Amino acid sequence: MQDDDFATLMRALGHPVRLNILRILVREQQRECCCSDVTESLPLAQSTVSQHIKVLLDAGLIERKPRGTRNCYVVQHDRLQALGSAYASMLQTLGAVVPERESEPV
Repeated sequence: MQDDDFATLMRALGHPVRLNILRILVREQQRECCCSDVTESLPLAQSTVSQHIKVLLDAGLIERKPRGTRNCYVVQHDRLQALGSAYASMLQTLGAVVPERESEPV
């Protein structure tokens, strides 16, 4: 994963509401979950939830599925797995660069 893509995903996940939306979508993945369903689980206006959903959509973390007059959303698990791998790789790289601190005597 390129650094630009990695940074985009990290920014998208950088807000607690968006993390909650992802949790709701994962929990409800057995059924179609629309914006109104997500809004029922959060103390926010539907317009606010819609703005956060757009950020997740733009980052490719969720996908829109049209269902009649409504749009439902599903988590892109492969995208989250790629992010997890990139994050682990970044931590390994940074660990190799940053010297280990010696423990101080007690």
